Formats: sequence, structure tokens, C-alpha cells
Amino acid sequence: MAVLAVDVGGTKLAAGVVDDGGRLVAAERIPTPQPVDAEGLWRTLEALADRVLGGLPVAGVGIGCGGPMTWPEGEVSPLNIPAWRAFPLRERFVKKFPGVPVRLHNDAICVAVAEHWRGAGRGSSNLLGMVVSTGVGGGLVLGGRLIDGASGNAGHIGHVVVEPDGVPCKCGGRGCLEAVARGPAVVAWAQSQGWRTGSTGVTARELVDDASREHPIALAAMNRAGRALGVAIASAAHLCDLDVVAIGGGLSQAGPLLFRPLEEAYRAHACMEYAKGLRVVPAMLGQEAGLIGAAALVLAGPRYWSAD
Repeated sequence: MAVLAVDVGGTKLAAGVVDDGGRLVAAERIPTPQPVDAEGLWRTLEALADRVLGGLPVAGVGIGCGGPMTWPEGEVSPLNIPAWRAFPLRERFVKKFPGVPVRLHNDAICVAVAEHWRGAGRGSSNLLGMVVSTGVGGGLVLGGRLIDGASGNAGHIGHVVVEPDGVPCKCGGRGCLEAVARGPAVVAWAQSQGWRTGSTGVTARELVDDASREHPIALAAMNRAGRALGVAIASAAHLCDLDVVAIGGGLSQAGPLLFRPLEEAYRAHACMEYAKGLRVVPAMLGQEAGLIGAAALVLAGPRYWSAD
């Protein structure tokens, strides 16, 4: 039994074939074309899927895509793909692959599902999976099952408030975790404090490199991001009684520069006894997670799909 898995992002499109053991047996990734119109992007994605399959029959299709979206209907309006507004992505794949299940969810939720099914959270019953990159997203598994919530957005920890009077967030709120800890926000704060002030195009990777060389502002920026993550995770742990938090995404590659202040903040704020045993770990599956999690919506549907 093989499933077509698709991962749609603002910078890359990926498609793969995943077997029933959760192994990615074929995959291809290409840059997301920009600029492009809605139908042009669909044709690019459709051709990518066809190349990866090479005529192989599939038992289902799983799709991860950035939001917002209507769920489970699967009309998508990714913030980083302006060409798609209320684009009927799930419906397009239903028409392309009639007679098999087609399931779509938020890309960060797919990463969380992958880490629970085959990654760092395997064997746990209660997991928060997080992606800390150009944004901060997440997905929530409780009692061994994915929790969707009313609109499919349960576990979206990026908009937990960590600084009530803090910086504005693009969502319209203030002091959200994403406004503090996403990669571009960490860079912007460091520049506001005098790190490479006036430079354009600097990246979180460069900031992490400078922090590893003990640049004081770069270190302070990483400490600030890590503390914000620790505070948010403490709130989630108290609310959801978690076993594991698995953190992936580009900024998580900073390792101890991010995880050390995160752990310190978590321990300072997680004071209830039941929250003290939580494990915060790096995600394991890397760039394969989105595809594996999308496939799990079909291959392990009783645990990760509730909409049918």
C-alpha cells in the first residue's frame, strides 16, 4: 500500500511516495515558482506528483499546506502563496485521484503527526509538535489521537501570548510567541539592538553563527527567543498534560543556543508536579516530516484523521 504525499510551502513544493510502514521511498522537491498564477501553480504541483508516481497506483493522497484554510474542505489561502486564495486544493486532488481517500491538513500539523507516528514522539500518548522557522506552528496529539479543534487549528501555539504588552504580531495581536521567536523576528530584534544594524538580507542562520561565537547581542536574541518558547511550552504543558514536545524547523537547528534558555524558562514556569516530567526534544525527521505526516493522514487515519 503506497500513498502519494504532498507538501506545499512558500519556498518549496514536495511530493513523495510513502509505504505503509511510513518509509519515504521516492521524493522530489522543487522551488515554489514565483510569480505564478493559481492555475500555473496547480499545473506545476500536478506535474511534480505525476513525476514522483511514475504511473504507480496509490491507495490515497495526503497533503500538507500552509494556512489559513477551510478544514476539512481543503480550500487553501496560504499567507506565503498569494496566487492561491480559497483555492480548492483538496478538490483538485479528489478529481485527479477518484475513488481513493484524499486528506489535507495544515503543514505544521503534518510535521507534528509525523514526529508522533515515526519520529521523536513515537510511543508517547500526549505530544505537542512544533515548527519554529519563518513562523511558529504546531499540532497536538492527546490520548494518542490528533486533536483538530473546531476549525482544524488546535495546537497552533504560535499565537499563545508570551509578552502581553510585547511587540505587535502580524495576526493583529501583541506579544504572540511567533512575534518573538520566529526566525525573522529574532533577527529583527537583534538588529534593533545593534547587531548588523543597517544590513539587509541577513538570516537567522547568520545570527546563530554569531551567537555560537559569543556575540553578546546575538546571544541575547537567542536567549530571548528560547525563553519565549519555554514560557509558551509551560502553558501548553499545564493545559494539556503533555509527555513530549518535539521541536523542528530552521531555528531549532541552533541546538543548545535555543534549547538551553528554553529549558531554563520552562523549569522556572512549569511548577505543577505533573508538568515536571515533560521532555522537550529536537524533532527527528527533518525535511521528510511534512511528507511522512501528510501520508499518515491516510495510512494511520484512525489516529490522525477525524473528518470522515
